[in-house]
Amino acid sequence: MAILSSFAPLTILSLVLLVVGIIVSGVEARPRAFFVFGDSLVDNGNNNYLATTARADAPPYGIDYPPSHRPTGRFSNGYNIPDLISQRLGAESTLPYLSPELRGDKLLVGANFASAGIGILNDTGVQFVNVIRMYRQLEYFKEYQNRVSAIIGASEAKNLVKQALVLITVGGNDFVNNYFLVPNSARSQQYPLPAYVKYLISEYQKLLQRLYDLGARRVLVTGTGPLGCVPSELAQRGRNGQCAPELQQAAALFNPQLEKMLLRLNRKIGKDIFIAANTGKTHNDFVSNPQQFGFFTSQVACCGQGPYNGLGLCTALSNLCTNREQYAFWDAFHPSEKANRLIVEEIMSGSKAYMNPMNLSTILALDANT
Repeated sequence: MAILSSFAPLTILSLVLLVVGIIVSGVEARPRAFFVFGDSLVDNGNNNYLATTARADAPPYGIDYPPSHRPTGRFSNGYNIPDLISQRLGAESTLPYLSPELRGDKLLVGANFASAGIGILNDTGVQFVNVIRMYRQLEYFKEYQNRVSAIIGASEAKNLVKQALVLITVGGNDFVNNYFLVPNSARSQQYPLPAYVKYLISEYQKLLQRLYDLGARRVLVTGTGPLGCVPSELAQRGRNGQCAPELQQAAALFNPQLEKMLLRLNRKIGKDIFIAANTGKTHNDFVSNPQQFGFFTSQVACCGQGPYNGLGLCTALSNLCTNREQYAFWDAFHPSEKANRLIVEEIMSGSKAYMNPMNLSTILALDANT
């Protein structure tokens, strides 16, 4: 598998990243800023500050998060994908934009605008009520730039954003918490699935264009995971341990169209701004062959209850596995920290099948020479 092949050059890669991420022309510099947009897969605590049920602010969330081993708002037992990318940049983790600690020099690290429950569409996740929808995340990004300008000046703030790395992860909820949320949902009555996917892609393109207009120049865009194979869907829609076919079809339609759209945008702009991160393929690798990646199971969640531990929320009363390293899924929807590490390995050094047109280590090396 491609994931395993990425481990061999890690020693060399880490040295490259040390040079690229922290040292510029022999002079010590601040690591490049990092901005995160999207949903619960990348939210690191914004929803803790909102009146919503889409929160991960109670045990056992954060059970492996150092040093406190307490909940942080991340939908994980430990680190999530943005944390692990920050580590590769040689930077501290970005703070949630709503955190009162995000001020002064902390602003120069970047910010995380993501909010659990949201989607590409504004009507996705309406049951969660008070979440930061994508249009609002982009408004906050503009507000952030004004705040940074007040500290380092408009010109330097513009450069900080231009040189930053951006991660956006959104789209899964538009199926799980919208189209397939209930039988005969409003969106499923409005569109057959292929037409709905086409509509999502067109709306997503508008968001990405807006992100570009706001100054983003290196943007990692992840696809959806194997939506029908998460423990929640196995428990509710799967048959005999098989992934839910309708949600698998949705992912199979969405991910290739997303990649094509990103490449079109790049051609239109004339530069490789948007990078398609095929995290769905990475997920499928360890879902289809968990033992090869050191997992005991890719079907049963570590934390939860009911079939596959896939029903309801992960709470202090839930079943809880003792060895999180053996589980691909932490809760009914979200990968474990170990699974997140595998995903980030592919983001860093994956082949073109996983990272198109290039992986993150290549991006960092190229940017070091410009």
